[in-house]
Amino acid sequence: MDFSELFKLSGLLGKFSPDGKCLVSGGRPLRDFLCWLFRIFVWSLEQPDWHCKIDEGSAGLVASCWSPDGRHILNTTEFHLRITVWSLCTKSVSYIKYPKACQQGIAFTRDGRYMAVAERRDCKDFVSIFVCSDWQLLRHFDTETQDLFGIDWAPNGCVLAVWDTCLEYKILLYSLDGRLLSTYRAYEWSLGIKSIAWSPSSQFLAIGSYDEKVRILNHVTWKKITEFEHPATVANKRTIVYKEVEKSPSVETERLSFPPTRALASSLFSTQSKYDIAQVPVSLQYVKPVADRANPKMGIGMLAFSPDNCFLATKNDNIPNAVWIWDVQKLKLSVVLEQLCGIQCFQWDPRQPRLAVCTGNSKVYLWSPAGCVAVQVPGEGDFPIVSLSWSSSGDSLALLSKDNFCVCYLEKEEVK
Repeated sequence: MDFSELFKLSGLLGKFSPDGKCLVSGGRPLRDFLCWLFRIFVWSLEQPDWHCKIDEGSAGLVASCWSPDGRHILNTTEFHLRITVWSLCTKSVSYIKYPKACQQGIAFTRDGRYMAVAERRDCKDFVSIFVCSDWQLLRHFDTETQDLFGIDWAPNGCVLAVWDTCLEYKILLYSLDGRLLSTYRAYEWSLGIKSIAWSPSSQFLAIGSYDEKVRILNHVTWKKITEFEHPATVANKRTIVYKEVEKSPSVETERLSFPPTRALASSLFSTQSKYDIAQVPVSLQYVKPVADRANPKMGIGMLAFSPDNCFLATKNDNIPNAVWIWDVQKLKLSVVLEQLCGIQCFQWDPRQPRLAVCTGNSKVYLWSPAGCVAVQVPGEGDFPIVSLSWSSSGDSLALLSKDNFCVCYLEKEEVK
């Protein structure tokens, strides 16, 4: 495993292109006379001399993403006034109006042919479907939502999931031509859906809710087949609980010098992590949410299926230091990772069942069915990793802090 140097970053805008050959990062706003200029930088991983700079001017920038073909970059301006589609090949520009400010307002089909955009017009929610080859409008329809919160395509591109505000538990399934296929509600009069995830086979739809449960729907009847609870105590003896522990590194006395070098000083004050297998039952740290505040830290805030459809990783925000890994084939809890710090982000390797986790420190954690490992990112200074992103090939991993990012390169034998 090897690491690149640190690069500047702004707004956590750092993502690999779909082909893994380029990496886009958001630059800091630059002040020019009386205007603020917002810029996006694109770097080639194969051709270090090639780079691209995109200026959004004074319109501002709140989000940026790649198109599936890796030849376009879509920037969302401040206040969600529009989406600007920039072509890296022809340098042409297209505009999409009325994008809605919501958790997940843009979704691409897995084959890259279509893009769905959530819109808000005249106090109503709509979805527009565009053809990615020429960005022409294909379908436009209204949705039966009070305040649309997110959209996501099934991997086979046949069904679009649309879910409502957290004030109402409601998820709607639409076909490519805008027909409503099914509606699912688990309960009423309580906070509802917080996150969703499709299985790679499109056979299952996992719905994470504020009641600390994950419900799995099947793709035939769109009914619930099971639900996963997240209790504060893991009691099943067949569940493996990996517990992170820290220890200070030992330094040989003959290496000590005064004054110490920067590298030695950094190693003296850093701590190393490893995993111990805890004896069940295990009590996890449970945080009771503050009832009188908006956006309470409760419920299933993250969930994702492994690429082989065998595992589902989840995080219950009431238990912020734990990652739950479920066996999809057996429909039971398989592994729990108990970290020392709160989970900031996790993501599956797109090529194999290997999960990368970050917790706001300068370490990256990797889990696979073979076991767990904690890796310290080398370097001087503080590098708190709060987000991460795999390349499509699974041989590199972008690690992002608030102000910087680096790329972790995995050896070929680690990728297999």
